[in-house]
Amino acid sequence: MVEYRSFCNADPPQLVSLWHECGLGRGAASGFSTDAFESLNFSQTYFEPEGLVVACDGSRPVGFAHAGFGPNEDRSALDRECGIVCAVMVHPEYRRQGIGRNLIERAQGYLHKSGAKTIIAGPDGRQAPFYVGVYGGTEPDGFLESDPDAAPFLAAVGYEQTARHAIYQRDLPGQGDPISVRLIGLRRKMEIMIDDQTNQLDWWWLTRFGKLESLSFLLVPKGGGEPVAAATVIGLDLYLQEWEERAIGITDLLVKDADRRKGYGQAIVLEICRRLKGELVTRVEAHTPESDEIVLGLLESSGFTRVDTGIVYRRNE
Repeated sequence: MVEYRSFCNADPPQLVSLWHECGLGRGAASGFSTDAFESLNFSQTYFEPEGLVVACDGSRPVGFAHAGFGPNEDRSALDRECGIVCAVMVHPEYRRQGIGRNLIERAQGYLHKSGAKTIIAGPDGRQAPFYVGVYGGTEPDGFLESDPDAAPFLAAVGYEQTARHAIYQRDLPGQGDPISVRLIGLRRKMEIMIDDQTNQLDWWWLTRFGKLESLSFLLVPKGGGEPVAAATVIGLDLYLQEWEERAIGITDLLVKDADRRKGYGQAIVLEICRRLKGELVTRVEAHTPESDEIVLGLLESSGFTRVDTGIVYRRNE
């Protein structure tokens, strides 16, 4: 008989095994250690055992659902008005027995009890409190379309799609840079600077991406002056076994308002790709909301190919 309980300290090794056995698709890291999983999730200062509901057959965990909260407006603390179902999984041998439904209902109960007025399934952009570095690639942007079980399950338990994120990758060894007069001109007058950026980041960023290797790239005039564009690269080392290659994620791509539509965004992305190729990185990934046509165009014109879609769901209360 399957029973349900909250997370306990002895669970991590079995939950890691369950993760690897569930077949979550191309966007889920694999082969990582219990220590890595604990560091990214259970050691977070805001982790609450009641938010992780475990389904057990005897002493064996056969599924779990994990819920939490994103940041407030200034990213200095949690915002408990919007709850997030971050993960739901059931071992293949135990599916279609109502376990997933029971898990998500208990996770929703925790969120409501903790103050949630609305609930989403799948973090929307920078709201993800957990699984950064092990799900979604560069960052968890909803549940992935490449997991065929996610959408029908969430529809069956009362969720509907509310946002979509396009996931792009570029194969560095097999792709040359595009050539244009504008790009040649930008390379002559701009240069890249690299910053470890640690002292410039807020609490929310540091709790999550701060546990992964990262660097900030700045596009600055060669004659001196303020950066016109910036981006951060995130190490995706935990995907090495799943993807069988070294991969880096590009995130936080920013161009100053006054300098948009001048090619600076593409220039910094291409320069990052060139430098990473020199460091024997073979794949680069970037995400963007499906509604952002400017960034979609930038990535496609820079040699990126769409490989997946992250979908955020909202519960119909």
